[in-house]
Amino acid sequence: MKKNILIIFLIFAIIIISLIIFFTVNNNKKIEIGNNDSNQILNMNSYKAKIEVTIVSNKNTNKYKMIQEYKNGEYCLQEIEEPENIRGVRIEYNNNTLTLKNSDLNLTNVYENYKYITENNLFLNEFIKDFNNDSNSKKEETEDEIILQTDCKTQENKYQIKKKLTIDKKTNKPKKLEVQDINQNITVYILYNEISYK
Repeated sequence: MKKNILIIFLIFAIIIISLIIFFTVNNNKKIEIGNNDSNQILNMNSYKAKIEVTIVSNKNTNKYKMIQEYKNGEYCLQEIEEPENIRGVRIEYNNNTLTLKNSDLNLTNVYENYKYITENNLFLNEFIKDFNNDSNSKKEETEDEIILQTDCKTQENKYQIKKKLTIDKKTNKPKKLEVQDINQNITVYILYNEISYK
């Protein structure tokens, strides 16, 4: 009789321990997925953004305000809002057609069967591609931010050696993107004023 009670108690204890482990593991997975917000950005297919771009060269620094749209390699748009002298300049790629337009001057150039523009560091999808393809990519977290970093040392361009994307944990949206040269000087700085993505 005592032996049967002991066996029933052990089976009951094993079941309870198994349930505790099961729920703990599943809850940890949910927490990990919920807090791993960078995965949503790294797997996005499209986005729209209003950005401020600073481009630093050897001789000068240029600042722009732009609108960007990107849809999974088939469509991308970049339109300049500032500075005023080039406001309305629009570069649009759609179904192998590249359109360059200046709405202020009412000028349009269309290029059919145009190969997709590659390695444009002003687009967020380029960072994502580099991050996902770099085996040395790093992820750091602070209390408020997720920082994703990738090295582009395989590229021949000495002005694009390292890229760093900062994501706001509260909004789960990119805040800024920095591109550094071989001397770790920032060559491109992008501030995301507004962004939505899928």
